[in-house]
Amino acid sequence: FGVVVGTAGSLFAIGFVEAIAWVNDALFVTADSRAKLAAPLSMWLFVIPAGAGLLAGLLLLLIDEKRPHNPADVIEAAQSGRGVSVKAGAVTAAAVVVGLGGGASVGQYGPLTHLGASLGTLISRWGKVEPALGIGCGVAAAISTAFSAPIAGIIFAHEVVLRHYSLRAFAPITVASSTGLFIADRVFHRPPLFEIEVARAVFAPEFLAFILIGALGALVAVIYMQGILTARAFAAKIAAPVWLKPAFAGLCVGIAAIWIPEILGVGQETLRAVITPAEYAPTELAWILGAKIAATALCIGFGFAGGVFSPALLIGILFGALAGHAAQFIYPAFYVDAHVDVHAGFAFYAICGLAAVTSPVIGAPLATILIVFELTRNYELTTAVMVSVVFSNLVAYRLFGRSLFDRELSLRGFDLSMGRDKVRLAQVSITDHLTTDFLRARPNDDLQKIKRALVAAKRSEVYVVDEKYLGGKYLGVITLNQIIAAELDRHATPKAKAGAKAKAKAKHLVRTDIVHFTADMSVWAAMEAMESFVGESIAVVDKRGNLLGVVYESTLVAAYLQTMHRLRAEEHAQ
Repeated sequence: FGVVVGTAGSLFAIGFVEAIAWVNDALFVTADSRAKLAAPLSMWLFVIPAGAGLLAGLLLLLIDEKRPHNPADVIEAAQSGRGVSVKAGAVTAAAVVVGLGGGASVGQYGPLTHLGASLGTLISRWGKVEPALGIGCGVAAAISTAFSAPIAGIIFAHEVVLRHYSLRAFAPITVASSTGLFIADRVFHRPPLFEIEVARAVFAPEFLAFILIGALGALVAVIYMQGILTARAFAAKIAAPVWLKPAFAGLCVGIAAIWIPEILGVGQETLRAVITPAEYAPTELAWILGAKIAATALCIGFGFAGGVFSPALLIGILFGALAGHAAQFIYPAFYVDAHVDVHAGFAFYAICGLAAVTSPVIGAPLATILIVFELTRNYELTTAVMVSVVFSNLVAYRLFGRSLFDRELSLRGFDLSMGRDKVRLAQVSITDHLTTDFLRARPNDDLQKIKRALVAAKRSEVYVVDEKYLGGKYLGVITLNQIIAAELDRHATPKAKAGAKAKAKAKHLVRTDIVHFTADMSVWAAMEAMESFVGESIAVVDKRGNLLGVVYESTLVAAYLQTMHRLRAEEHAQ
């Protein structure tokens, strides 16, 4: 299964990336293709992102939610135990090729993971394998192919998507990731994202700089993520068709690209060029950094299909390059006295900045560190990156949360902060555990009659309903203890005894303050609602207040234990 998913995921990933590159060249988005154009004609290129946005927006109308799917949907599908929508994956991939190919400031690696997850879901259905396993294999194959980093692909699938290191999933995911690397590296000989060959030791005071890069990189990441959410909220308030909004974002980006063309597309040319200190002046780096954050927030917020990973890589390396220029100013004696290559030192800071910004955005500190290690094979650089990533994630978690994907899911009501068991229980409706095995009474029923019925049925509660309404309108609960207590009170004095017969009806004792459930509640919500409940069972009513049935407390406990058993069995390969 791992070989099949890994092969399919790798081939589709290569085809996807090549399709975007071909469209980039055809539409003169890349720097090399733009150089072939005459100056007057190149000024009209700003309309290309707008046209790409219009076509991409129309494609998204084919998806039920009328929005592109992204890694957040992959995480949700894996955590809820269902598969990724194959249709949504195919349409999103097509929209990304159109939009990103036309120069939109979005990424390709997020859509790659969703495409791999879609393929994994499809193959898991054919092979009758649990969907989460197919998703993990597809994601690992896509990451391994894209970055030539198989170990990072394995860790990313477990760290970001599955959220646990399952023994059942580890073997096929490892095989899928290794297969993806074999096809990309040995069959198609694809080059890595970037190559850095630097050999130098880390100067001891530089670790303070790496810590500072991590903390400041977290702030850059938070600005980037919050910008996307703000743009998305603003776009939602605009009374315009959803398919038209990406065209507006594309037009804005196209106009800005007249002065700052580096914001167009994936930006791999810029990513590789930034590592060289002489390529861009610090002021140019700052302008591109700010423009890239704004352009990406606008494109994703206004509905362009695409990821946040690739832009985060470019934003991070731009920030790291600025830190590299600052380091040469702060540590000039080190670079001269120790005879350290300026280029080598600059690259250290650039890559640390890349990792410090990217890791909190995607919520994958371990995978980010491993991507750097597998791309550079440099232990000293990886050590520096580890320091920056640790402090970056500490700060970003306090200011924003685990990742942009988790925040998106939280805004949809899919909260992962309480663990996988909550996610699964939140997907189960309370009506799945409903029973009609309970005692009911009418408001004018005699309490003695109710008492005899409770004793005969060995129950302690009866539900009072008004049967004038269809299904019986729920009025409240009477317990056996209430009836006994009322009898003792009525016989305590002669006066109370004289009026006992007049008050021996159900409507005189019914309690309305006892918790009840609604039909739209999940098992998790029901368990939270009954936190302070003491009793035998709880009523479930519909929107009109009619009594549908009851749920016994023991039933909810059993549902929780069954869910926990399934999760532990999955994790321990049982």
